[in-house]
Amino acid sequence: MGSNSWLAIDVGTAPMLRAQELRVAWERFVEGLERSDAESDDDPEDVRDTIVDSWRRSFAAGVDPTGHHLAPVVADEDETHMLWAEHPLARAAPLIHECLAAIADEADYLIVVTDAAGLLLSVEGSARLRLRAADSMNFTEGTLWSEHGAGTNAIGTALAVDHAVQVFGPEHFNEDVQRWTCSAAPIHDPDTGDLLGAIDLTGDFASVHPHSLAVATATAQAIEASLRLHMAEHDLRLRARYADRVSGAPDTRALVTPTGRALTEVPVAWGVHGRLAMPAGGGRLTLPSGLVAIAESVGATEELFVVRAAGRAERPAARPLARAGLLGRERAVLEIDGRRTELRPRLGEILALLCANPEGMTAAALCADLHGDGGSPGSVRVEVSRLRKLLGPWIDTDRYRLTCDVETDVRRVEGLLRAGAVRDAAEAYPGPLLVGSEAPGVVRVRDGLDAWLRQAVMTSDDADALWAWANSATGRDDLGAWKRTLSLLSFRDPRRSLCAARVGELRRELA
Repeated sequence: MGSNSWLAIDVGTAPMLRAQELRVAWERFVEGLERSDAESDDDPEDVRDTIVDSWRRSFAAGVDPTGHHLAPVVADEDETHMLWAEHPLARAAPLIHECLAAIADEADYLIVVTDAAGLLLSVEGSARLRLRAADSMNFTEGTLWSEHGAGTNAIGTALAVDHAVQVFGPEHFNEDVQRWTCSAAPIHDPDTGDLLGAIDLTGDFASVHPHSLAVATATAQAIEASLRLHMAEHDLRLRARYADRVSGAPDTRALVTPTGRALTEVPVAWGVHGRLAMPAGGGRLTLPSGLVAIAESVGATEELFVVRAAGRAERPAARPLARAGLLGRERAVLEIDGRRTELRPRLGEILALLCANPEGMTAAALCADLHGDGGSPGSVRVEVSRLRKLLGPWIDTDRYRLTCDVETDVRRVEGLLRAGAVRDAAEAYPGPLLVGSEAPGVVRVRDGLDAWLRQAVMTSDDADALWAWANSATGRDDLGAWKRTLSLLSFRDPRRSLCAARVGELRRELA
């Protein structure tokens, strides 16, 4: 066929005849793989370039074309429900249903939503078709349908090339998927332009129709338009709520999102054109003009920062920068004004909780996060006063809050995760927050970060990110992570033998 068309079949083509032609081409291609001549330039003439390129990527990723290995399950039912509930596309579920329900019912398609890695988050359709898809090719929530996970398919290929595509019958690399047809379109974040996921229509290959690709594409465009509108409304609310943080000093301050997008006018002296390069989790940054600035979160969710230029004439001691090392340690380390101090466990817990709650905490809330139902606010006040001796006047005692600029390794990892830099986040993570602490608030923050990072690496399709997680103090005994890493490492990767040995060791321990 030799075409670069994203459409698998037109209205004038007989599906069964086309399927036979594609099957012959696929068999010849697979035979070529077995003869180790997959790198030859002799591409199948009857297959679109888009598909042949995907077949080659699938083979390079180690996907078995004969169907012995189906798409891997990387999230259980509870994890998938949680991921879907928190995903930006979840709020578009009513719009997706409105756009696709009628055609899906009429043509007997499944309506599928994935994340950016190809993890199936939502699968809607008739119970009969859902059961058949799950049984025949492991097509159900929690499975990974990237090209690395399942070979050539509309979801994985659309995400790989960032373009809407239709895949029909034997165009699928995995033989067990060749009774199906699918059309998928990628969906992008209106803020960053990054991939959020894909929308997909999947059905029996006999139900193939060119309109399904057009409908999937139109739905993706409608979702992106809805997300842009939501972002604009959210920006308005943030500006209305926090404008007073910059109105008093508009020549030195601006409200900026974690992605570097300014919500208020940026001072001309900063020399900014486009976005600011924001440090993950906030902290010091150098502006294009050379001025030093501080990005300070306006709340615990870090959805907005006040960027404040320090100015060349300002003394650093006017508002110091405190650096807190909290990860992979039993005792927190605090650096301020050139002094480095290892804190007693209780003081480290207080510091971790104040860093996790930049908007401040009442004495009762801090006491509950330190002691649970026991303890008293009075004892907390004594401990805070001890920490204040180290920090100076930079703890607000009316409502316990750090008033100096703060950088922490926790905020850095969280910032990298928010930015989608999963590998960097995994490599920046040395281990759990304050190892051994049993303070309820610390346990909550610790478990939340561990769960967030693990889910990110498990669905990242990135062997290096998984390797970093598996070799951290938290991931060392994570059999699922080691197995997932092993599935992504190439046979020539020197880490593969160690990974296989660790999988066997953990299996024996569990047995």
